[in-house]
Amino acid sequence: MAEEESNSKPSYPLKVFYCGNCSLPPEYCDFSSDTDRCREWLEKYLPDEFNRIMTCSGTAGGDDSDEKKRQKRGGKGMVKSKKKDDGPKQVCLSRAPRGKKKSVTVVTGLSTFNIDLKVAAKFFGTKFACGSSVTGEDEIVIQGDVKDDLFDIIPEKWPEIDEDYIEDLGDLKR
Repeated sequence: MAEEESNSKPSYPLKVFYCGNCSLPPEYCDFSSDTDRCREWLEKYLPDEFNRIMTCSGTAGGDDSDEKKRQKRGGKGMVKSKKKDDGPKQVCLSRAPRGKKKSVTVVTGLSTFNIDLKVAAKFFGTKFACGSSVTGEDEIVIQGDVKDDLFDIIPEKWPEIDEDYIEDLGDLKR
């Protein structure tokens, strides 16, 4: 029994391998967001480690348990799925009052063309030298009445949006 204990002690310095995909030790690749690629990399470059880990975990090449290991709730490993709206692709512009004399321009429908709303809001803010922000799931609010300018700027910046897809809703209350 004393011989078994002496054989199980590690020899120093320890040699640690790291995954080329997630940069974690191979034992922890199951906790990364891309387990499949980690397994492929490990099988290709470190086959001995791959066989050792697969026999220890009891999943010698089976991808059925991959569903159990994936992170189910929020956090870094969760991949956000974007909603694909099959509705009409149309950008709607409207003007809403803000106080007595001021107004804001509301742009909706840009996400149906797969345009990042944060990037678009930043572009509008710098183009018109005003405040611009994403307020809803598919809504950008631009400070000031710039509705008429948007009819020219949107097709110029994003060529997939034709002028026919842009609709003027007039003055609306938010």
